[in-house]
Amino acid sequence: MTVLCLDIGSTWTKGALVSADGELLGTAQRATTQDEVLRGIDAVTGALNPADEVLACSSAGGGLRLAVVGQERLVSAEAGYRVALSAGARVVHVSAGPLDGAGVRALRAARPDVVLLVGGTDGGDDSVLLHNARRLGANRVACPVVLAGNAEAQPRALELLAGRTVVRAGNVLPDVGELNPDPARRAIREVFLAHVIGGKRLSRGTRFRDVVRAVTPDAVLGGVSRLAARDREGAVLVVDVGGATTDVYSAVSTAEGPETTVALPPDRRTVEGDLGMRWSAGTLVAEAHAERLVGDAEAAALRAEADSRAARVDWLPEDPAVDHRLAALAVVLAVRRHLRLVDGRLGPRGAGLLVLSGGVFRHAESVDGVEETLRADPVLRPVLREAAVLVDRDYVLAPAGLLAAAGRDGAADRLLSRFDLPARVPGPA
Repeated sequence: MTVLCLDIGSTWTKGALVSADGELLGTAQRATTQDEVLRGIDAVTGALNPADEVLACSSAGGGLRLAVVGQERLVSAEAGYRVALSAGARVVHVSAGPLDGAGVRALRAARPDVVLLVGGTDGGDDSVLLHNARRLGANRVACPVVLAGNAEAQPRALELLAGRTVVRAGNVLPDVGELNPDPARRAIREVFLAHVIGGKRLSRGTRFRDVVRAVTPDAVLGGVSRLAARDREGAVLVVDVGGATTDVYSAVSTAEGPETTVALPPDRRTVEGDLGMRWSAGTLVAEAHAERLVGDAEAAALRAEADSRAARVDWLPEDPAVDHRLAALAVVLAVRRHLRLVDGRLGPRGAGLLVLSGGVFRHAESVDGVEETLRADPVLRPVLREAAVLVDRDYVLAPAGLLAAAGRDGAADRLLSRFDLPARVPGPA
């Protein structure tokens, strides 16, 4: 039996053909067809042998745009934000407190695919949650709502949201300092599959909607979490550098909660929409200059290259040295921001493995220069001191996440075994 794992992105559709026990039999990549995504999917499928089963994830059409509406910014809104980031969503709007007219207009302007409505601990204050439910219902915000606030107030909130598509979930913050992300994450995934995929008009008919199991970042995060669970010392950190964004994923096999108002889940994701190799190369260079990662002269040269790339429709890498420099800067900046979100901590021992993903790394003969830049950074040095650095050359993290979610843990683990490190040999006493 074989399984075809597909990742349908906005630009590329990638496929990995896997045996029942997790052997990687082949990979293929084709451009995502914009008017009908099934044609790109069929091109990838045709490049590989027919499969007995197909599992797919998608970020086509911009992925999942999510807005968080919470009670207090430092408590419930922050809890919702952290849950959304780990659910594969791109957080496009966060509001805290009672929604007013301006708040509703700002929410609409963000064009979310889903609203995550949170607020209050179980049995606690329900006034803000009910006020916001009333506002969302009265103003007919069209997108689906995931209701994950005060459990005792949810029945009344459902009445106020009558006529809207609403999915209930357990409270993301059932008690002060207690984060409960999994029910809301499952609900967000359910809404994505049932409502968002079809609503993006990416394909005619139901075949595409039927085959997609997850939003791509959620599948990747599942693969990263599975990788961290493989008796690894320290956390797993994955950085995926693309043309427009740089995504960072981290997971720890045993969560060690930092001393924050809202505890962190053991697996997390952040997306930096201003750090990329092509469309956002200009803001990448500007941010690197602002943080003094590059001097004036280098910034000017890189900015000129960035402007050139943004103006060329069919850009392909031409100068590996420039490509690797931009990629290294994107990784440093994105991981710095990720560390700020997780309060500077990736678990008890920092990162044990750093995986670099993205075409700039997969097609490079060596990433030694990039690794040197990362290890020399004063902010990252303590986190990466013990980390091994590998490249996801066959792009198996999303397929591994899809397999694990489908109950094929053995196949997922075999795919991930390519990241296993040699056993450490004890040094002299």
